[in-house]
Amino acid sequence: MHRLAVTGFALALTAAPALGSDNNGWQYYGGDAGGTRYSSLAQINQGNVSELKVAWVYRGNDVSNGEHTSKKTGFEATPIVLGTTMYLCSGYDRVIALDPVTGREKWEFNPQIPLNLDYGDGFICRGVASWPAGSAHLERVFVATQDARLIALDAQTGEPARGFGQDGQVHLSDGVANYSPGEYHMTSAPTIAGNAVIVGSAINDNMKAVMPSGIVRGYDVRTGALLWTWEPVPRGSGTRTGAANAWAPMSVDAKRGLVFVPTGSASPDYYGGLRPGDDRYADSVVALYAATGKVAWAFQLVHHNIWDYDTTVQPTLLTIHRDGRDIPAVVAGNKTGFLFFLDRRNGHSIFPVHETAVPQSSVPGERTAPTQPFPEPGLRLAPIEPLRQVWGFTPEDRAACSKEISELRNDGIFTPPSLSGSLLIPGDVGGMAWGGAAVDPGTGLLYVNVNDYPRVVVLIPRDRYWSESGYWYTGRGWEGGPQLGAPYGMERRFLEAPDETPCTPPPWGTLTAVNYNTGKVAWSVPLGSWPRPRSHPQPAKYGAFNLGGPMATAGGLVFEGSTLDNEFRAFDARTGKLLWSASLPFASPATPMTYLGADGRQYVVIAAGGHAKLLDFRGETLVAFALPRAGKSSP
Repeated sequence: MHRLAVTGFALALTAAPALGSDNNGWQYYGGDAGGTRYSSLAQINQGNVSELKVAWVYRGNDVSNGEHTSKKTGFEATPIVLGTTMYLCSGYDRVIALDPVTGREKWEFNPQIPLNLDYGDGFICRGVASWPAGSAHLERVFVATQDARLIALDAQTGEPARGFGQDGQVHLSDGVANYSPGEYHMTSAPTIAGNAVIVGSAINDNMKAVMPSGIVRGYDVRTGALLWTWEPVPRGSGTRTGAANAWAPMSVDAKRGLVFVPTGSASPDYYGGLRPGDDRYADSVVALYAATGKVAWAFQLVHHNIWDYDTTVQPTLLTIHRDGRDIPAVVAGNKTGFLFFLDRRNGHSIFPVHETAVPQSSVPGERTAPTQPFPEPGLRLAPIEPLRQVWGFTPEDRAACSKEISELRNDGIFTPPSLSGSLLIPGDVGGMAWGGAAVDPGTGLLYVNVNDYPRVVVLIPRDRYWSESGYWYTGRGWEGGPQLGAPYGMERRFLEAPDETPCTPPPWGTLTAVNYNTGKVAWSVPLGSWPRPRSHPQPAKYGAFNLGGPMATAGGLVFEGSTLDNEFRAFDARTGKLLWSASLPFASPATPMTYLGADGRQYVVIAAGGHAKLLDFRGETLVAFALPRAGKSSP
């Protein structure tokens, strides 16, 4: 009977829509099951994108500045559209159904999550999932909440789905080793593979050595019954650790019955002496059989991570044409700024990867990995060399930067944290962010955001941590983490001049296009402008810190929110030339989407609500753009 059940699951999975198939909606968080963030719609194109106007705006009320809750909100949702309904979630995990032509609300469901728990980086929900996957005839919508519940809703009414778990929900805290409310939560959309709904988790960073398990689980979409579990850090391994969790979105290869899981760092983030070895499944892309949760293969992007270099990017599925062959590939990226193109069938690297010697730690108890995997130079998208050239608008800024850098260990990428202070290049918000990549089969290019933003990290012996540094936020621009149970706490801050601009030469943020058939950069342009007020001009060539991701369309366009300057942009997909921009009511650390409405118009939608940690201004607005109706002006 077990064999028959698995076979039935595989048949259901194979029947799912093909990756990159033409459709008029946006059926998954990443556009399709493979996370390509590509649409075949071309009504909006290079010739008319300059005419885009606001078509409608949806305004929500789930907004917190942290005065009456434990954290601030960040509106980072990417909606899905199937048939005549749009579905999205708010920072408080409220699920909302809208008319995609007018933005009018059809229904909403409020899970009433506790607002007094520490949900890591803030109140964030990036998306929901639908079942049957990719079908316009939906039965259920799923959301994974920050208080660790998996909730199934009737897609038509928004009521809890009958027959799923208890009253339409499953408690994800059950069976999680070292579970602690708030520390263990969810931010990404669940993943649907056949008749299974698969969930990972977000786990707070830098707090303790032994954090909750980063367990990944598959549940029956109809009943909520647990189908399988996979532990990235096997229990009973003799190490004092946890996490290695999958907080970024997963992707599905329906033909091969695989789900691709991006994993993060094992705990604690900046000291690995309690978890010797490579931490095999941490900081990896792991291919699991979607029917059983068994490992098909794994590729590790960072060995023995002590830099918080999580695998942040949703694995992106595409086909590479190389040496006269079509290779089914999955693209993995992380905070190093490295891209790895892997054969989906076996995890082998398609372009050369070299195990390269890296700097070693001098911290007592630490045993650094002797080498790290380096892709070819063309696939290293962020700076990796020691910082020698400082930046600053004034001589005083440059002098301050030079002095600080001279006092830090500065050996380039993979410089280990130290007791005297180390410069991490890139930092934990450098390289690629969680917004993922976009793929355009017409251009043969993959588009990805890249940050150049080093961090200063200092390890502090346990007996000095509390008296000298306090707890968590220590002022003076420093952020702390106690790493309880480890012999060292941690402090970190961005490497900035006195005027709070980076000490590194610009551009500080870019949109980069990579030819995925050759593994070479096709173009790279600055992205965004610095959001804080300055007495100096901020040329567009500087770029800026950005979080979110791109979307590509058959109209020859790449759309980008992501930046903190309240701008939404469209670029030429072949050259990177900026073709259009529009001001948003708030910054948009989110990824856009597009669909064809029932009125025959193509809409492009972006969430704008500010950032949960980086900005003071926040709201909850979903903005839809479209071309004006013939003979009419848009509102």
